[in-house]
Amino acid sequence: MNVHGKSIKVLNCNANKDLAKDIAFNLGIPVGDAQVSTFSNGEIGVSINESIRGADVFVVQSTCTPVNDNLMELLIMIDALKRASAGRINAVMPFYGYARQDRKSKSREPITAKLVANLIEAAGADRVITMDLHAPQIQGFFDIPVDHLYAAPLIVNYFINKKLDDIVVVSPDVGGVTRARSLATKLDTPLAIIDKRRPKPNVSEVMNIIGDIENKNCIIIDDMVDTAGTLVNAAKVLKDMGAKDIYVACTHPVLSGPAFERIRDSVIKELIVTNTIPLLAGKPVDKIKVLSVAPLFAEAIKRIYEGLSLSKLFD
Repeated sequence: MNVHGKSIKVLNCNANKDLAKDIAFNLGIPVGDAQVSTFSNGEIGVSINESIRGADVFVVQSTCTPVNDNLMELLIMIDALKRASAGRINAVMPFYGYARQDRKSKSREPITAKLVANLIEAAGADRVITMDLHAPQIQGFFDIPVDHLYAAPLIVNYFINKKLDDIVVVSPDVGGVTRARSLATKLDTPLAIIDKRRPKPNVSEVMNIIGDIENKNCIIIDDMVDTAGTLVNAAKVLKDMGAKDIYVACTHPVLSGPAFERIRDSVIKELIVTNTIPLLAGKPVDKIKVLSVAPLFAEAIKRIYEGLSLSKLFD
């Protein structure tokens, strides 16, 4: 692996072009001249229309819906960069698809998160930069450096600026306690936990609330919101038990299926997300507030290029 490229190049595939532009803007450079297209038979083609020889190339591509198309675009782009003699190839994956398939929960199941890691390495990536992995141990699936960023500083600043009183941070399940405790510590607020039982995927049954939420402004924190069933049910239970206003903060707005309608009709006052995944056009988003992760990724890219520590970004 090369220690340092001769320049920074930011390229994008098709998953999140606006975020790539914002990252490049924060770095003070244009987005590189490259196109990802699809042939009539469904195959993906990549054209890089400028020299990237010896450069540190950062390819911005979330593997969100359509997951498999976006993953193939990333792999083919990495292969093209490798064959074009890029200095270092960095896969910038704000959202890492298949992250929930990180272990075998029953017999004869794949560990697809590991397979995706293998594919990215085999394609020729030298480094992966991602944000708020569903399971942090996915970093260990790679044998190349992984820089794992967090959206927590953005969320903390958002709520500090709102100047809410009587706040309690709520974890939507026992598995999210570490994330919720971290936010509660930074906001200097109490912590509550929702104890739930999930009978099948994307369906959850709230069982009990651990902690005092009566007459409190509740902030439910999670890494992603998918169909929103879990969060909407959690918000309803909190409201029924005497909570004041319900805020939900999630890094990745997957928002599949009936998610938008559920959020619109729920007791949730605001859903705070980031732009790791672009919101679908034409959907009701009155309750949704989007925070940009572009400055965080731009600063990370700058520090990686200059060989500086990323620890400052976690404060």
